[in-house]
Parts: sequence; C-alpha cells; structure tokens
Amino acid sequence: MTETIKTGTAPHLFCFGLGYSARVLAGRLASEGWAVSGTCRDEATRQALAAEGFRAHLFDREHPLDDPVAALSEVTDVLCSVPPDGEGDPVLDRLGADIASMAGLRWIGYLSTTGVYGDTGGAAVDETAPLNPTSERSRRRIEAERRWLELYRSHGLPVHVFRLAGIYGPGRNAIDQVRAGRARRIDKAGHLFSRIHVDDVASVLRASMARPDPGAIYNVCDDIPASQSDVVAYACALLGVTPPPPVPLEELAEEMSPMALSFWRDNRRVENSRMKLDLGAQLEYPDYRSGLQALLQSKPSG
Repeated sequence: MTETIKTGTAPHLFCFGLGYSARVLAGRLASEGWAVSGTCRDEATRQALAAEGFRAHLFDREHPLDDPVAALSEVTDVLCSVPPDGEGDPVLDRLGADIASMAGLRWIGYLSTTGVYGDTGGAAVDETAPLNPTSERSRRRIEAERRWLELYRSHGLPVHVFRLAGIYGPGRNAIDQVRAGRARRIDKAGHLFSRIHVDDVASVLRASMARPDPGAIYNVCDDIPASQSDVVAYACALLGVTPPPPVPLEELAEEMSPMALSFWRDNRRVENSRMKLDLGAQLEYPDYRSGLQALLQSKPSG
C-alpha cells in the first residue's frame, strides 16, 4: 500500500513510552527505514534505547519534554503506551495542545486494555460491548480513551484505540516462570484469560498504520482464551517437568498483591474479529501453545 508522507520527510514514528510493546514495533519499522524516537522515564533506559539506535527524551508528568516542537516537528505517526495515573493522562495533560496542533499526521495509536469491559462472567465481548470496569485502573483507561478519541472528533486527528489483552513474549512468559521456579497453577473454575504475543501486537499496529481508519477501536488478542493453570501446565510439558498442583485462588488471595488479585476479578472472552477483518491482520501465534513453542526455541531470557 502506498503511504502518503509529509513532503520532504521520511516516515517517523514517535512513541510516548518506548516500552516492551512499542520497542518491538519500533525495531520492525527501523528495519524498514523509518526514523523512530520517543520517551522514557530514566537516564539508564534512555542510554539503552540509544544503544538500540532510538533517540529517547526523558518524560513523565513532573518532567515534560524540554522542547516539544523540536521533538515532534518531523513526526508522521504517533504511538502512546503511557498509562493514565491518578491525575489523568500524563501525555495529554502535558502535551495535548502540542499534539492537537501537529499537522500532517497519518496515524495515532493509543494502547488501552481489555480491562475496560470489566466482568462478563465468561461471556464474549467485542468492541461494541458496554464498558463496565471493576477497578479504578480500568476506569482511568476509559477516560484516557475518551480523551484521545476527542482529538479525532474535535481536531480530525487520525486516532485509533487498541484494547490489548495480557501481553506475553520474550522475558514475560510462563516458560521463564517455570524455569525460575516461580510458576504456580492458580485454580478458579471457568475463569479464562485472553492474551497476545508481543510480536502480534506489533503486527496489528503495523497493519493499522497501513490501513488507517481514524476513530476505530480494536480488540487485540489471540484466538483461544485459556485458564492460567492450563498455560502453566503446557509450559511445564514443553520443558519436560512435572507441573505444580493447582491451588484454589482462595488459598492464595491473602498473599497476592491487590493488583495481581484484581486480574482475577474479571472473567471474559475477548472477540478479535474486527482486527482480522478490518485490518487483514494475521496472527503469527494464534494461541498460547504456538507462542510458547516459539519462545522455547528462542534464547532464554536473562
């Protein structure tokens, strides 16, 4: 697909939050000849990103960009993975006016979460489902989504929202947990989680960049929701070790952090047809089995 780019400029992605998912997309685009820059929160990360060839600016709510005009002047596409905090969305609070005034943007992506749907008792949800968050964290996400989409409605900016399921990949997966002796099989009858491999997150975002549809919202997950217990058991099978016995969630609740426990509050199956039909996105890892198999064959993290 031919892409219209600002006259005289190469494609340039700016990532608010050059973190786990954004860096995969950034690396893919850099290999295509894109310029990539973005933000991080500390000097050590900035230097690590520089070693990977990415120019990073320090940014958080207390430390806004020193020169937003210079940082954003040649940008053609924007990705935001910075989560909202107790005061709101740090990027829009500090730089909303600067983003609204950016001319010639082709694509903006905001990474949200399927947590906005809340608990459906295991029923399926698509992008038209009502939003019924059960945590303050998810309520903040809904407000952040609204504010980013307002840039589309009020300023005509090409904003897209991506509601991501649980992300796994190199360094963040059940195989690593089993190898490290940290894996537990938590049992809660009928409770399923949707998930997505980080490489497939990048593929979906790249597909959207090639086929922009401003104002669109996409669920991003694989095809098979599964229990946490089944995923750990499969990781153990791949490694040839005996899986730990399943333990009822109630027996572990007191030792789990409030955030960890909050993920067990919601049970839903996330529908992903829109990202495949509208974007033509093809998942490299359509289920946790194929994703874990690939991770086993890759170099162990750490």
